Amino acid sequence: MMRWLKRILLSLVILAVVLLVACNVWIVRSTESKVYSDQSKLPDHRVALVLGTSHRSVGGGPNPFFEYRIKTAAELYKLGKIDHFILSGDNRTVFYNEPNEMKKALIKAGVPATAITLDFAGLRTLDSVVRSKEIFGQSKITIITQSFHSYRALFISEYYDIDAVAMVAEDPELDRTFKVLLREYLARTRAVLDLYLFKTAPKHLGEKEKINIAV
Repeated sequence: MMRWLKRILLSLVILAVVLLVACNVWIVRSTESKVYSDQSKLPDHRVALVLGTSHRSVGGGPNPFFEYRIKTAAELYKLGKIDHFILSGDNRTVFYNEPNEMKKALIKAGVPATAITLDFAGLRTLDSVVRSKEIFGQSKITIITQSFHSYRALFISEYYDIDAVAMVAEDPELDRTFKVLLREYLARTRAVLDLYLFKTAPKHLGEKEKINIAV
């Protein structure tokens, strides 16, 4: 009995590892051609979706993931590559509001408030991507986030027939990214299951919101 139980457990572990590897390879290979690090080569997508993260790290200091995303977004605006931003993130309490913090940082960096739309229901990457189309009416976007995150965001975009490219922000030092990378490997597997098995929808949709783009 114990021998069979061990075999079953071992088989489940092997299956989980194969699934993890397969999902990660699929997501990266199918989207890597749409990931850009050179701003001059970025396709002409006039609206950018900036994916949210906390402006503070666990220790209370500035979060480099947040700062590099804001820096990249501001640079694209000043270069005339982007006309409007959807800032999408979590807004779980009055004390934690990713979109508002991104807006304040972008305005400080020289982006006018008129070029900014806030999405307070971007609880997950899937929610942010889907809402950019279903709520804000954008089927052609540039996604701004770090490189490791961009593949999953693009994979979700492709599933929902969104013409998306990613402009990657700088990655922080390895000691800050190691745990995040491990979580991302698991998140990619969950993304495949969400899309193709569970058919997971965003937690919140609601009324459509028009974006006025001044070009």
